Amino acid sequence: MPQPAQAHPQPGHRPDAETHAQRLTGVIVATALPYADDAAAPAGLRPDLDAYADHCRWLIDNGCDGVGPNGSLGEYSSLSDAERRAVARTAVEAVGRDALVVVGVHAAGAHQARRHAETAAEDGADGVLCLPPTLYRANTAEIVHHFEEVAKAGLPVMAYNNPLDTKVDLTPEILREVAAIDNVVAVKEFSGDVRRVLHIREQAPDLAVVAGADDLVLEALLMGATGWFAGFPNVFPAESARLFALARAGRLAEARELYEPLVAAFRWDSRTEFVQAIKRGMDLVGRYGGPCRPPRGPLSPGQLAEVDADMKRATQALAAAQALAATQALAAAQALSGPNGSAAANATAPHEDLR
Repeated sequence: MPQPAQAHPQPGHRPDAETHAQRLTGVIVATALPYADDAAAPAGLRPDLDAYADHCRWLIDNGCDGVGPNGSLGEYSSLSDAERRAVARTAVEAVGRDALVVVGVHAAGAHQARRHAETAAEDGADGVLCLPPTLYRANTAEIVHHFEEVAKAGLPVMAYNNPLDTKVDLTPEILREVAAIDNVVAVKEFSGDVRRVLHIREQAPDLAVVAGADDLVLEALLMGATGWFAGFPNVFPAESARLFALARAGRLAEARELYEPLVAAFRWDSRTEFVQAIKRGMDLVGRYGGPCRPPRGPLSPGQLAEVDADMKRATQALAAAQALAATQALAAAQALSGPNGSAAANATAPHEDLR
């Protein structure tokens, strides 16, 4: 099984950082939250902020453009308001100005979501991710009001369409109205219908469309999505950043070769147990995923076996690709070195930066 990806060779400010910040695009990782055992904490688990800071930094050092604390994958609904703020602050402090921090501000009411957005702004976030009202099947006027209130915090807003969980579908027609609100700049599209990408672009051409489902990311990017708010980069950050770059560069054959062995694992991002599965994937590649707070329980033995099999396929494919690349690099170096092979002895694999 391959080791965790090596650090990005030159972490820091990227040439496209301003564009990503304005539009909330690029590869933004919906970060999983590690817990530490603590009998005094809810469910005996407290957010391990030191481990979380290390994880955020690792993601950015391996090529991702941002982190998204307090999303569904970050178990926001199981956290207190104070814990949510502490997690967001930790992310901001961990990545500094090297990357985006897009804080989840999901809440049942507009007043609650706006308060989370205001604290995110105070703490230095670059933007917010916001579901429509949770726990309530809001109508269009209520949805628009919800996003108007959140936008008043002054940060760029990415609307989040997840009708499977919220029972509210941000259709392209509704998004046309939401996109007219100042500061609403993007939508994370998680309906599972890749046809939505073009439809949204038609109805709301100034709204950046961000892929929300890992197992549809390549299809969404080929249809014009400009970002990926992602789950499995918690496990494969460098490979995910490369997949995104290949797709955006139009290098379809290479993107498919990388993507297809990962899709079985990526499908867990769209299943009920996505948090547990992604944390399991982190454990399997040598990171720390760990347990979840209720209502999420452990994976069943059958689910564990499925996740492990899908992860094995992914990691074996990545290891084979790395070995092939190393062999090809060595052969190229030997060809350049001439008969004595002296250059090959000092050669390193060429680095191709698609970012």
